[in-house]
Amino acid sequence: MALKSVTGLAAPALALALSLSACSGSEPAGDPTEAASVDPSIGAVDAEATIEAREDNFKSLAKAMKANKAELDESSPDFEDIGENATAMVTAAQKIPALFPAGTGPDSGEETDALPTVWERPEDFEAAATKLIDATMALRTAAQSEDAAATKEAFGNVGMACKGCHDDFRKEKKEG
Repeated sequence: MALKSVTGLAAPALALALSLSACSGSEPAGDPTEAASVDPSIGAVDAEATIEAREDNFKSLAKAMKANKAELDESSPDFEDIGENATAMVTAAQKIPALFPAGTGPDSGEETDALPTVWERPEDFEAAATKLIDATMALRTAAQSEDAAATKEAFGNVGMACKGCHDDFRKEKKEG
Protein backbone atom coordinates (compact mmCIF):
# COMPACT_ATOMS: atom_id res chain seq x y z
CA MET A 1 0.00 0.00 0.00
CA ALA A 2 1.42 3.40 -0.94
CA LEU A 3 1.74 5.76 1.97
CA LYS A 4 0.51 8.94 0.28
CA SER A 5 -1.87 9.67 3.13
CA VAL A 6 -0.05 12.58 4.73
CA THR A 7 -0.44 15.25 2.08
CA GLY A 8 -3.55 14.28 0.21
CA LEU A 9 -5.62 12.14 2.51
CA ALA A 10 -9.16 13.24 1.96
CA ALA A 11 -11.61 12.92 4.80
CA PRO A 12 -13.47 10.05 3.10
CA ALA A 13 -10.23 8.11 2.70
CA LEU A 14 -9.48 8.51 6.40
CA ALA A 15 -12.97 7.37 7.30
CA LEU A 16 -12.64 4.34 5.02
CA ALA A 17 -9.21 3.41 6.39
CA LEU A 18 -10.39 3.68 9.97
CA SER A 19 -13.59 1.77 9.21
CA LEU A 20 -11.67 -1.04 7.55
CA SER A 21 -9.25 -1.12 10.46
CA ALA A 22 -12.10 -1.33 12.95
CA CYS A 23 -13.75 -4.13 10.96
CA SER A 24 -10.61 -6.16 10.40
CA GLY A 25 -11.18 -8.23 13.49
CA SER A 26 -7.51 -7.94 14.42
CA GLU A 27 -8.02 -5.31 17.09
CA PRO A 28 -10.01 -5.52 20.30
CA ALA A 29 -13.06 -3.33 20.82
CA GLY A 30 -10.84 -0.66 22.38
CA ASP A 31 -9.09 0.15 19.10
CA PRO A 32 -7.30 3.47 19.69
CA THR A 33 -8.14 4.75 16.22
CA GLU A 34 -11.88 4.62 16.91
CA ALA A 35 -11.72 8.15 18.32
CA ALA A 36 -10.73 9.57 14.92
CA SER A 37 -13.77 10.82 13.16
CA VAL A 38 -14.93 12.69 10.13
CA ASP A 39 -18.05 14.84 9.93
CA PRO A 40 -19.61 13.51 6.71
CA SER A 41 -21.82 16.57 6.32
CA ILE A 42 -18.80 18.80 5.76
CA GLY A 43 -16.05 16.29 4.98
CA ALA A 44 -13.78 17.80 7.63
CA VAL A 45 -11.39 15.85 9.78
CA ASP A 46 -12.07 16.12 13.51
CA ALA A 47 -8.56 17.24 14.48
CA GLU A 48 -9.05 16.75 18.21
CA ALA A 49 -10.34 13.19 17.83
CA THR A 50 -7.67 12.30 15.27
CA ILE A 51 -4.88 13.65 17.49
CA GLU A 52 -6.30 11.71 20.44
CA ALA A 53 -6.47 8.55 18.32
CA ARG A 54 -2.87 8.86 17.18
CA GLU A 55 -1.70 9.53 20.76
CA ASP A 56 -3.58 6.41 21.90
CA ASN A 57 -2.00 4.46 19.04
CA PHE A 58 1.48 5.57 20.08
CA LYS A 59 0.70 4.64 23.70
CA SER A 60 -0.24 1.12 22.60
CA LEU A 61 2.98 0.92 20.59
CA ALA A 62 5.01 2.10 23.61
CA LYS A 63 3.26 -0.39 25.90
CA ALA A 64 4.17 -3.29 23.60
CA MET A 65 7.72 -1.94 23.25
CA LYS A 66 8.16 -1.79 27.05
CA ALA A 67 6.75 -5.29 27.45
CA ASN A 68 9.21 -6.61 24.87
CA LYS A 69 12.12 -4.82 26.53
CA ALA A 70 11.23 -6.41 29.86
CA GLU A 71 10.92 -9.81 28.23
CA LEU A 72 14.27 -9.45 26.43
CA ASP A 73 15.93 -8.51 29.72
CA GLU A 74 14.96 -11.93 31.12
CA SER A 75 17.47 -14.78 31.03
CA SER A 76 14.90 -16.94 29.19
CA PRO A 77 12.67 -14.63 27.15
CA ASP A 78 9.20 -15.84 26.22
CA PHE A 79 9.36 -15.59 22.43
CA GLU A 80 5.63 -16.21 22.10
CA ASP A 81 4.93 -13.10 24.22
CA ILE A 82 7.51 -11.12 22.26
CA GLY A 83 5.87 -12.21 19.01
CA GLU A 84 2.41 -11.22 20.25
CA ASN A 85 3.72 -7.82 21.34
CA ALA A 86 5.53 -7.43 18.03
CA THR A 87 2.27 -8.14 16.20
CA ALA A 88 0.60 -5.37 18.21
CA MET A 89 3.51 -3.11 17.28
CA VAL A 90 3.12 -3.94 13.58
CA THR A 91 -0.58 -3.11 13.77
CA ALA A 92 0.08 0.20 15.51
CA ALA A 93 2.90 1.11 13.12
CA GLN A 94 0.72 0.42 10.09
CA LYS A 95 -1.89 2.88 11.38
CA ILE A 96 0.53 5.79 11.75
CA PRO A 97 0.36 7.28 8.23
CA ALA A 98 -3.45 7.52 8.26
CA LEU A 99 -3.40 9.23 11.65
CA PHE A 100 -1.64 12.33 10.30
CA PRO A 101 -4.07 13.79 7.74
CA ALA A 102 -3.89 17.44 6.73
CA GLY A 103 -5.54 19.66 9.29
CA THR A 104 -4.32 17.74 12.35
CA GLY A 105 -0.99 19.46 12.89
CA PRO A 106 -0.02 22.47 14.99
CA ASP A 107 -2.02 24.71 12.63
CA SER A 108 -5.23 22.93 13.69
CA GLY A 109 -5.30 24.87 16.95
CA GLU A 110 -5.21 21.59 18.89
CA GLU A 111 -2.32 20.59 21.13
CA THR A 112 -0.06 18.08 19.41
CA ASP A 113 3.51 16.86 19.74
CA ALA A 114 3.75 16.50 15.96
CA LEU A 115 6.01 19.05 14.32
CA PRO A 116 4.99 20.88 11.13
CA THR A 117 7.71 18.88 9.34
CA VAL A 118 5.27 15.93 9.18
CA TRP A 119 3.27 17.89 6.60
CA GLU A 120 6.15 19.95 5.17
CA ARG A 121 8.22 16.85 4.33
CA PRO A 122 5.60 14.16 3.74
CA GLU A 123 7.89 11.87 1.74
CA ASP A 124 10.39 11.82 4.60
CA PHE A 125 7.63 11.17 7.13
CA GLU A 126 6.23 8.35 5.00
CA ALA A 127 9.72 6.85 4.69
CA ALA A 128 10.16 7.01 8.47
CA ALA A 129 6.77 5.33 8.99
CA THR A 130 7.69 2.61 6.49
CA LYS A 131 10.99 2.06 8.29
CA LEU A 132 9.10 1.52 11.56
CA ILE A 133 6.62 -0.84 9.91
CA ASP A 134 9.48 -2.86 8.41
CA ALA A 135 11.38 -2.91 11.73
CA THR A 136 8.36 -4.16 13.68
CA MET A 137 7.74 -6.87 11.08
CA ALA A 138 11.38 -7.93 11.35
CA LEU A 139 11.05 -8.08 15.14
CA ARG A 140 8.03 -10.36 14.81
CA THR A 141 9.95 -12.61 12.41
CA ALA A 142 12.97 -12.70 14.73
CA ALA A 143 10.78 -13.61 17.70
CA GLN A 144 9.28 -16.47 15.69
CA SER A 145 12.82 -17.81 15.12
CA GLU A 146 13.36 -17.89 18.91
CA ASP A 147 16.90 -16.62 18.32
CA ALA A 148 17.63 -14.30 21.26
CA ALA A 149 20.49 -12.44 19.55
CA ALA A 150 18.48 -11.82 16.37
CA THR A 151 15.44 -10.75 18.39
CA LYS A 152 17.49 -8.30 20.47
CA GLU A 153 19.04 -6.87 17.32
CA ALA A 154 15.62 -6.49 15.69
CA PHE A 155 14.29 -4.85 18.86
CA GLY A 156 17.18 -2.36 18.72
CA ASN A 157 16.29 -1.58 15.11
CA VAL A 158 12.71 -0.78 16.17
CA GLY A 159 14.11 1.63 18.76
CA MET A 160 16.27 3.29 16.12
CA ALA A 161 13.26 3.65 13.81
CA CYS A 162 11.30 5.28 16.64
CA LYS A 163 14.18 7.64 17.42
CA GLY A 164 14.64 8.56 13.77
CA CYS A 165 11.03 9.67 13.51
CA HIS A 166 11.04 11.45 16.88
CA ASP A 167 14.19 13.40 15.97
CA ASP A 168 12.60 14.93 12.88
CA PHE A 169 8.85 14.88 13.43
CA ARG A 170 8.09 15.17 17.16
CA LYS A 171 8.52 17.98 19.67
CA GLU A 172 11.15 17.33 22.29
CA LYS A 173 9.70 16.17 25.57
CA LYS A 174 10.31 18.64 28.39
CA GLU A 175 11.92 17.26 31.52
CA GLY A 176 10.05 17.62 34.77
